[in-house]
Amino acid sequence: MSLELQGMGVSRGIAIGRAHIVFHNKPDIREYLVDEDKIEQEVLRLQQATETAKSQLKSIRDNIPANAPTDVASFMDTHILMMQDSSLTKIPTNMIRTRRCNAEWALQLQRDALINVFDEMDDPYLRTRRNDVDHVVNRILRFLADENGHEHDVTEARLKGRIIIAEDLTPADTMLMQHQEVGAFVTEHGGATSHTTILARSLGIPAIVGVGSLRRYIQDNELLIIDGETGTLIAGADETSLAEYRERRNSFKQHIASLNRYKSGPTQTREGKSITLQANADLPEDITTISNTGAQGIGLYRTEFLYMNRTSPPEEEEQLAAYRKVVEGMNNQPVTIRTFDLGSDKTVDGGRNLNQAATNPALGLRAIRLCLKQPSMFRTQLRAILRASAFGKIRIMFPMLSNMQELLQAQHMLKQCMLELDHEGLDYDRHIETGAMIEIPASAICAEMFAKNVDFLSIGTNDLIQYTLAIDRIDDHVNYLYDPLHPAVLRLIKMTLDAGKKHNIPVSMCGEMAGDPKFTRLLLALGLDNFSMHPNALLEIKRVIHKTDMKQIPMNTLSIMDISDPYDAELFLEKINSHVH
Repeated sequence: MSLELQGMGVSRGIAIGRAHIVFHNKPDIREYLVDEDKIEQEVLRLQQATETAKSQLKSIRDNIPANAPTDVASFMDTHILMMQDSSLTKIPTNMIRTRRCNAEWALQLQRDALINVFDEMDDPYLRTRRNDVDHVVNRILRFLADENGHEHDVTEARLKGRIIIAEDLTPADTMLMQHQEVGAFVTEHGGATSHTTILARSLGIPAIVGVGSLRRYIQDNELLIIDGETGTLIAGADETSLAEYRERRNSFKQHIASLNRYKSGPTQTREGKSITLQANADLPEDITTISNTGAQGIGLYRTEFLYMNRTSPPEEEEQLAAYRKVVEGMNNQPVTIRTFDLGSDKTVDGGRNLNQAATNPALGLRAIRLCLKQPSMFRTQLRAILRASAFGKIRIMFPMLSNMQELLQAQHMLKQCMLELDHEGLDYDRHIETGAMIEIPASAICAEMFAKNVDFLSIGTNDLIQYTLAIDRIDDHVNYLYDPLHPAVLRLIKMTLDAGKKHNIPVSMCGEMAGDPKFTRLLLALGLDNFSMHPNALLEIKRVIHKTDMKQIPMNTLSIMDISDPYDAELFLEKINSHVH
């Protein structure tokens, strides 16, 4: 008898293999007071465990295969930097000295404090960084307990082709598994924006996350089928199902190989309508991956990485170096830099404010609101972006605008920075374009007002859907309500696209909806002609566009905005896609 479990499919592909259950048992934390004369000895214990854990991680990083995606090294560097951060070194040390906590207890207390801060953040990407804190602290705790870390579960050579079943995985785990050619992995926790998810996509490993109590139902060495697109796990499948999925797996591999032919050449529909395809980027190191896809620039360059895991914000020269590396690496292709979109619990000095948790952080001080509240930090970033514009085509995008005053204030500060650079004799693009990110209902409804005052608009569907439907898409209790086809969402998208057309400015979409091929034809019908997405999704979207004849899309396509039942909307979407061959 077969068992089918459902989770969130986060990395496409079909895998068939034996289960390998990973138990990352957390060390038991003993809490006791250290004798006065042994306090410094306890401090040394913590320092040595941290250094050993850091050395182990550096060793793993240094042995990353040359052909591994840059995401892998970047995420592992993040964990190494966290081990050097004062929040995980000085603060626990002070606890040992002032409160006589033993090392494990002090580290645990600090972990809990940091995780509470991340849990309060409204931005899904930043909130999932709580997992990094957990991974790093657990690695140190294992050395405090005289263990050899937790690599033993994922470094065995017999993992080739195995389906990894785990509560959660670290970036180091994921990299090591890919190096040993594991078939897929399924975790009980994780969301669409977790490190595990991002790495799985980069590495091309089929993956499912968010399968609650997974390890209760799966036995070690049990034969499993994994569908990383639908989020389906099947145990105990019969021969008919196995044969079907083997055929689907082979077809998918052939399909992925066939996408390479779309790397060069223009992006056009069958009747010759040109479409712009750009990529989203998080780090300067992403440029190589993006260039290999044939992207027509970067439609969203996130700058938050510069502010993470440090005690003070980045200086102008550091930011300039990062932005310059990106723009020069894109060889005159446009780069749209989004000003920092940090949550309400990030203070101006880059540290974490543990005493001022927002009552409702999703509606609190974040993104453009924080930029305007902390003008010194904002001006530093604007100056760095302006100076980088002397080396290539850069556009500036302001996130989470809710009213015109915010936009006008931001543009005024930009003009002040221009005057400063003129006075200092520093070069920059005096015609640099500015844009508004449409990601809350208020800005979509007032899109015409914004369109009159900017050079471009960009729709951030991730937040737009969440704010429109009042749900948290990484909350397991309500994420089933996350619906890109909800009539309210589609109407707001159409409203924004119409505003851009009326005022003759380009409108792009940089949320996950833009990188999902099942929505491509619908978005084309709504009037979208500029997509920006994860680099790994670009060739698939380009293929769909190449095979689309706009005249064959049903005339009543826009009536999908009047369908209130989610099931009926999905059926209608299938109809839209089936009419195009």
